[in-house]
Amino acid sequence: MKSTPRLGYLLETVALEAQHLAQTNQRLFATPFDAARTGALRHTIEDSERTDAFVARFGRLQDTLGDKLLPELLTCLGETLGPVIDNLDRAEKLGLLESADQWLAIRKLRNRMVHEYVRDMQALANALNEAHAAVPYLLAFCNRMGDYVARRTVRPSP
Repeated sequence: MKSTPRLGYLLETVALEAQHLAQTNQRLFATPFDAARTGALRHTIEDSERTDAFVARFGRLQDTLGDKLLPELLTCLGETLGPVIDNLDRAEKLGLLESADQWLAIRKLRNRMVHEYVRDMQALANALNEAHAAVPYLLAFCNRMGDYVARRTVRPSP
């Protein structure tokens, strides 16, 4: 596999995004969310800002992994890009992703966190706790892609 500058850039980007998400995840979920805690977000600025950061970082990492890095990696492998589900299925076959279906479920979860934020405190609590549980899945995908590239990249001879 021949690496491209864009692939290297995207790998560095997801590594940083993953680090930021992991840090926010650890700080925010020292205590699990329930309806009371999500209801209190209106009055607790620090917790509210951490929650916003978590939701944004979760979505950003997922977008960068699935919409940018994966297509670039597949292109470097000489694969023909297809619809997102086809690309995810290919990532699953390459051992980069545990399950394309699980990825899509996590994508819907991200949307639930954004859209349930203001109205239904229990739904938001559930979505946040599910996203917290999904963070290791995103981080594992990130690590697998980095490891895959590192093992297969053709490096020029000195």
